[in-house]
Amino acid sequence: MIQSFQIEHPDITPDMVGRIDAVVAENRSKSGSVITVLRECQNIVGYLPVELIDYISSGLNLPQSHVYGVASFYSLFSMKPKGRHMVKVCLGTACYVKGIKEVISRIQNTYHLEAGGTTDDRRFSLEAVRCLGACGLAPVMVVNHDTHGDISSDKVISILEKYT
Repeated sequence: MIQSFQIEHPDITPDMVGRIDAVVAENRSKSGSVITVLRECQNIVGYLPVELIDYISSGLNLPQSHVYGVASFYSLFSMKPKGRHMVKVCLGTACYVKGIKEVISRIQNTYHLEAGGTTDDRRFSLEAVRCLGACGLAPVMVVNHDTHGDISSDKVISILEKYT
């Protein structure tokens, strides 16, 4: 362990702590390495719980407020757990006109999930976006890196059930 400060969090395993320690040790003496360390640690854990931010700040010998400020400023970072599958639903004009609102309602009602949230089992995170750049396929949903076009409220659940 690189420091006396411990990480106490149910989502962070001892193996993860070892990998986090290596990232912090590698970047400790590098000026301006906070973003790099946060990104790599988020890749290890999946998100940045406050306990991890505290651990990183201790390891880099930086004020917690500085590290938290960086983590909360950039949209690249998430301090909330994400699901195994990221569902992005387009709210652009073409998708809206073709019924995306009903698709979103079906997702929300079936999985008890609000836009910006994650299911309790961390299977899905739902994000409503302004454009996915696939207007010709409207209405459109992207799950992870898979684009699904011409979706409807009748089809959306069968599409999502393929993602376990």
